[in-house]
Amino acid sequence: MRSYATAQNTGGRGIQCDAAAVRTTPDGIRAYVVLDGIGTSEVIRDWTRRVAARLASRAARRGDAETALRSLYEEYAADPDRQDPYERRYMPSAAAVVAVTAPGRPLTVAWAGDSRAYLLRRGIAHRLTDDHNLRRVYPPTATHPDGGSRNVITSYLGAAATDKECLAANGHPAIETATRPLVDGDRLVLLTDGAYEPHEEAGHDLFVELDDDDLTGTARRFVDLAVETSRKNRPGDEHRYVDNATALIARLTA
Repeated sequence: MRSYATAQNTGGRGIQCDAAAVRTTPDGIRAYVVLDGIGTSEVIRDWTRRVAARLASRAARRGDAETALRSLYEEYAADPDRQDPYERRYMPSAAAVVAVTAPGRPLTVAWAGDSRAYLLRRGIAHRLTDDHNLRRVYPPTATHPDGGSRNVITSYLGAAATDKECLAANGHPAIETATRPLVDGDRLVLLTDGAYEPHEEAGHDLFVELDDDDLTGTARRFVDLAVETSRKNRPGDEHRYVDNATALIARLTA
């Protein structure tokens, strides 16, 4: 029985610009990737699918999430067109999160953007990532309860800022990482913002929503409920703005 599953819902966008990919090496190293394309077009959809596969293959070969994401980030950042702020606005890009497991080694996670990784353990969904968006840069305060916009991301795959530049501008590097030791029974969950935001805003318990042995059915129900919840919270004439939702769930072993 396969130990992971993915599910997607297009929402109201008409085109699915999220992508998920999983790659495994003969010696048991496995990489999990979720990308959230920024914008909606066939060009972005196709680019995001290709890049998700590239990132997963690279992470599995290297056996480490950070080195794989960083090398791909730097490869795109070196493109002269992406060095030009005007040209870069019209080039495909995506929020990216990648996780790597290997026999006898801790889980490694790396991200650029606001797609998230969670580790489900003993009734709790432990969030491993910290969003790269203006909400993080400008947290809610008593005088400004909304804070910065969570819809404006401050780092992404396809950007050109270095860690130092991004740290100076936004208070976080372009790429961040996390490492966690594993125990048998852990589950890894990777989500785009279209999947986690509606659940979070509705106060849903992510562990409860994701705790089922049927990984395929669980992932499908999770993204469908995210889209349904988002629709319910919008007037009918705004249903076309309901975001793509993507979830990847994996059973892990120590």
